[in-house]
Amino acid sequence: MNYSLTWDLDSIFPGGTESPQLAVRLDKLASDIRDLADIIKQWEPSGDTPNFNGLEAILCKAEKIENGFAQTESFITAVQSADIHNKKANTLLGVLQSYSADYQNVYNELMKKLTTLTENGWSQLEKAPLANQQGVLFNLEELREKGKQLLTEDEEHIINQLAIDGFNAWSSHYDTIVASIEIDYRGEKLSAGQAFNRMTGDPDAAVREELFDLWEKNWADKAPLFADTLNHLQGFRLINYKLHGIEDYLETPLKYNRMKKETLEAMWQAISANKQTFVDFLTRKAQLFGKEKMAWQDQDAPVILDELEETRYTFDEAAEFIIGNFDKFSPKMAQFAREAFEKSWIEAEDRPGKRPGGYCTSLPETRESRIFMTYGGSVNEVATLAHELGHAFHSHVMWDLPGISQQYAMNVAETASTFAELIVADAALKQAKTNAEKINLLDSKMQNAIAMFMNIHARFIFENNFHAERKEKVLSDEEITQLMLEAQKEAYQDSLEAYHPHFWASKLHFYIDDVPFYNFPYTFGYLFSMGIYAFAQKSDGNFEENYISLLQDTASMSTEELAKKHLGVDLTQPDFWQAGIDIVKQDVEEFMTLTDDHIK
Repeated sequence: MNYSLTWDLDSIFPGGTESPQLAVRLDKLASDIRDLADIIKQWEPSGDTPNFNGLEAILCKAEKIENGFAQTESFITAVQSADIHNKKANTLLGVLQSYSADYQNVYNELMKKLTTLTENGWSQLEKAPLANQQGVLFNLEELREKGKQLLTEDEEHIINQLAIDGFNAWSSHYDTIVASIEIDYRGEKLSAGQAFNRMTGDPDAAVREELFDLWEKNWADKAPLFADTLNHLQGFRLINYKLHGIEDYLETPLKYNRMKKETLEAMWQAISANKQTFVDFLTRKAQLFGKEKMAWQDQDAPVILDELEETRYTFDEAAEFIIGNFDKFSPKMAQFAREAFEKSWIEAEDRPGKRPGGYCTSLPETRESRIFMTYGGSVNEVATLAHELGHAFHSHVMWDLPGISQQYAMNVAETASTFAELIVADAALKQAKTNAEKINLLDSKMQNAIAMFMNIHARFIFENNFHAERKEKVLSDEEITQLMLEAQKEAYQDSLEAYHPHFWASKLHFYIDDVPFYNFPYTFGYLFSMGIYAFAQKSDGNFEENYISLLQDTASMSTEELAKKHLGVDLTQPDFWQAGIDIVKQDVEEFMTLTDDHIK
């Protein structure tokens, strides 16, 4: 089978950002928001009892609007990702931001009206046909709680309007700066995405080091611009929290992820208590490279011993490998992945002009997804491809639920993706024919664990410290860089010979406006997926049904309730997190044993 390396966007809106159909859809979105505003203004909660047909109609209209936002924004972002020089995309995203502010004003009125329901009225709502749909009552209760924190209608309107050219604009400004990053490597002009892949994956240590020096320099050169962006983006967020009576900047990201602070603390405490194992792994890997300590750019470099030829996969081979191994756990998951490849939902071509990184985005109006990445053929990139397909499958199994019950948070979103990645990583390891190949694949698998337990921990420490200081003052780029360096040293237990001080500038996740603290959910999802993976391996044949049921519950209960219902565990206790870490430690132990003979 020959699968396309470029995605099909014309089936969504033909003609890219100049698409007449896109223009029509954007106009319809604006008119639908105005219509919803009129409907909500006329809606009287007390007069809608006992069946709440009016509220059901409002939620149906809101779902269509939110689907329209997702469809158009996903498309425009996809065009922009594949061509960072597309200026029209930025303009259209600005239009959507304006519409989004209008919609948020309208939706705020709905939430405030829900707070006016008496206890008797709410009791009637709980018995209404609307609340009998999966997850709807839980989600309505969330809206009611959010409504209690809202300011007056005029005040919320002002904040949302100011956010367009403030909060949202600073996030967009980051993309504009990144588009100007071009790394001149030995006469070759590399985009940020191309440079990153070669810097972390090239088997030649000299190439990695040279590219890393260039990489650091390019981000450092623009550090003042990134510092302005980060200061004002998070400054706006902190002021917004303060206006709503929120003093703890972790309150909102925790509520967004539907998890308790005790759960987050239990997770990080368990990881911190097990750091030495992963420090030992990094040190051993550095020794295999002929160094005493690990350098930042070498963390994801392949370990190639005994003249091993690193396993490479063409895109077609990667597709078949993923589909075949998904099928062992879930035929529905495998069939979905095949559909994604056959229908060209994936942008994987390695070429200049693309943004760095990878992601999956949903298109609810056509019930599809699109996956973006730059594919180079390594085992890591096969795992990335599987990761994004896991995201897409998660969305796929949610399409038949009420729209309000499809909004799962980032931490559980990372569960499906990491589970898919684990399937592929273990499948590759089982096929290893020699110790050298097994060492290579164990290292590849461990790169994810190191990212979760060390790199992302550093991101969390950095963001936590940055927010605390930003509450008091605007930070210079030198101060931000120092915070990043200190966070990395703490997370890595001061075990590296070289760090990435300007990581804060190069990492998109720090500049995302709609999801605060875009880091710890990855680690949560990674360890949560470990529990699911262990459950799958012990399953008596009904895993697929149970797994899909778990995914369908991800937007309609807290993460603690989700874990209790489907896995029978308490996330606020260290036992669950330690069990996941112990699974990873087994891989480290095997890696250390297999590499003993290679240390002089």
